[in-house]
Formats: sequence, C-alpha cells, structure tokens
Amino acid sequence: MAIQKYKPTSPGRRFMTSADFDEITSKVPHKALVKSVHKKKGRNNNGRITSKSRGGGAKKLYRIIDFKRNKIDIPGIVQTIEYDPNRSARIALINYKDGEKRYILAPLGIKVGDQIISAEKTEIITGNSLLLKNIPEGTLVHNVEMAPKGGGKIARSAGGYATVLGTEGSLTQIKLASGETRKLLAECRATVGKLGNEKHNQVVIGKAGRKRYLGRRPIVRGVAMNPVDHPHGGGEGKAARGNPHPVSKWGWITIGKKTRNNPKTDKMIVKRRRIGYGMDKR
Repeated sequence: MAIQKYKPTSPGRRFMTSADFDEITSKVPHKALVKSVHKKKGRNNNGRITSKSRGGGAKKLYRIIDFKRNKIDIPGIVQTIEYDPNRSARIALINYKDGEKRYILAPLGIKVGDQIISAEKTEIITGNSLLLKNIPEGTLVHNVEMAPKGGGKIARSAGGYATVLGTEGSLTQIKLASGETRKLLAECRATVGKLGNEKHNQVVIGKAGRKRYLGRRPIVRGVAMNPVDHPHGGGEGKAARGNPHPVSKWGWITIGKKTRNNPKTDKMIVKRRRIGYGMDKR
C-alpha cells in the first residue's frame, strides 16, 4: 500500500491524501456474505446518545467476517482482496475446498491464489490460523482470541499485530503493539502475520466533508456551550472552566481518572501499556 497525494486544486485538496488501493482486486462484494445493518447513530437500545458526534455517512453494507477461523483442516484459496467500508483493514474472500466461501481479515503480503488453512498445528505461513501453544516465539500474529473458540478480539485493525513471547504450561504470553504484555490461554487461536493497509494512520482526511462521509458529525468544545449544555459552558468571554478537572457533558472526569476495573483479567496482564497505571507488574 502507498499513500496517494492530490494536486492542490482547492483548499480541501491541498493536504488531502488517501490509500492508492493497489491491492484491491474486486470492487463488488460476495452477495451471500453481506447484510444490511441499521445505523445506530451513537444511540443505545433505549435511543439515548452514548457516543457523541455520530450519524449520517455514506450507505454501506456489512461484510460478514470469519473471526473464529473454525474451518478446521480444510484448505482454502484466496479468491479476492477487497475494501471493507466497516473497518480499516482489507478483507480477503476465501474459497474453501468444500465449496464454502468466507471473508477473513487480509494480512500483509497475502495475494490472490495463495493457499491458507486453519488447524490445531500447521506451517507458520501468513494467513494460517493455529493455536497459540503451537506458534513459535517471536512470531507476529493478528486476530487473537481472548477465550478459546470465542473469535478474534485482539489486533484486528489496519497494520495491527501482536508478538508471541512464549508458552509456559497452559498460558502463552503475547506483547501488543501498544506495549502491553499479557497472558492468554494457550488453547486460544491466532492468525499468522501482520494485518495489511499498514499506512492507514498516515492518511490525511483533508476536509470536513470527508469526515461526514464516514459518519462523523462536528465536535463542539464544552467551553463554547452554555452552562445548561455542558459543565464547562458559560462565562463572559473565553472564561476558564469552573471545574477542578476537565469533565464530560455528564460530569464524568475525562483526564487522569482510572476507569478500568476488571479483577477477573487483572492477573493476566503482566505489563500495562501505561507506566504507573494501576497494577504494573514490570
């Protein structure tokens, strides 16, 4: 993947960049693996806004992705590499030997015609899926399960990966790109390789309208609101906020407050990504 630049024909175009989509081999998704999904617009099941500044956006269909990789010991051939409007990573359409087709996350370097397989133990080849206990130390993996047969939850975005540090007994240690080191059950499944579209974070949006295509509405600062709308609002001129700490629209502390509280998995974290945050077991 490379970054495509544009001629500055307008202020919005001057700094805008995008992916060149060279790796894409098909623009039409497989009809049996797409479905319509209702736009949530940042609302929960009660209709209340729980994620601000969401709504609108271009129409898109959801591609059904195989995160579990549970087609065991059945080889498949990569048929197409496609763009997915619902995620930053590319997806690959796999045609399995038994005739079934499924979408998977496309790792870096995978090409049309490559053969992949999901098994308990197999070759360490990009795109193959196997158990963590059978993956050698130092291997880059993605789509890593947090619970056996639960489907991949870790390292699923563009350029994402985790590094296997080794297996001891029933647990495997992995290091995430964020710097966090954690233990997982060795029976969890992971896919070999780093995810493609790795320069996604270098793309410059360039103009507000392009954000709206993605379903992102304008974000208004709290200090620009009235007191009835935000704790930071009001005051004559550009008044400093009246609260001792920056807070959200609903009064929740937004900077510096520790929000993670999951004692069930605390013991699995060996080193946190933030030094000095919580129980750092360095």
